[in-house]
Amino acid sequence: MEGGERQLSHVDAHGRVTMVDVGAKAVTAREAVACGEIRMSAAARRLIRAGQVKKGDPLQAARIAGIMAAKRTSELIPLCHPLPISFAGVELTATRQGYRIVGTVRTTGQTGVEMEALTAVSVAALTIYDMVKAVDPAMVIGPLALMEKRGGRSGHYRRTARP
Repeated sequence: MEGGERQLSHVDAHGRVTMVDVGAKAVTAREAVACGEIRMSAAARRLIRAGQVKKGDPLQAARIAGIMAAKRTSELIPLCHPLPISFAGVELTATRQGYRIVGTVRTTGQTGVEMEALTAVSVAALTIYDMVKAVDPAMVIGPLALMEKRGGRSGHYRRTARP
C-alpha cells in the first residue's frame, strides 16, 4: 500500500477476482445500518397512505422483501459470504416525497453485514416500486448509503452527512 491507500480485498496479487478468506478473522458481533429513499408522485403517496393499492400494502410487502433479501444476499452478490444473520429489520418512514427506508442487520461472525443491509434497503425500495408502478412509473430510488457499521477489525464507521 502506497501513501496509506487501501487495497481491494477481492483482488489477488495477479489482479484476479477472488473470495476473501475470512477463516483467520475473529468472530465478533457485527451490525450494519443502511438507508435509502423512494420518491414518488403525490397520487402514489395518497394511494399508499390511504391503503388503496390494489396489490396490497406495499410497505408491509417491502418490509418482508427487505428482510428476505438480507438473508439471501450471498446468492445475489458475487463473492459475498453466506452469514448466520441474527437480526434483519426494515423500517419505512413517510417523507414529503415518498419514503425513507432503513435496513439494520446483525450477526456474530467473521465478516460484516454491510452488503446485507444495503441489499435489504434496495429490495424494499424495488418492492414498493413494483407495487405502485402502474400509478407512477417515474418513481426514483436513491440515494442508497451505508450509514453505520460496528464490529470487526476496521471498527466503528458512522456516516456524518445524510446521503
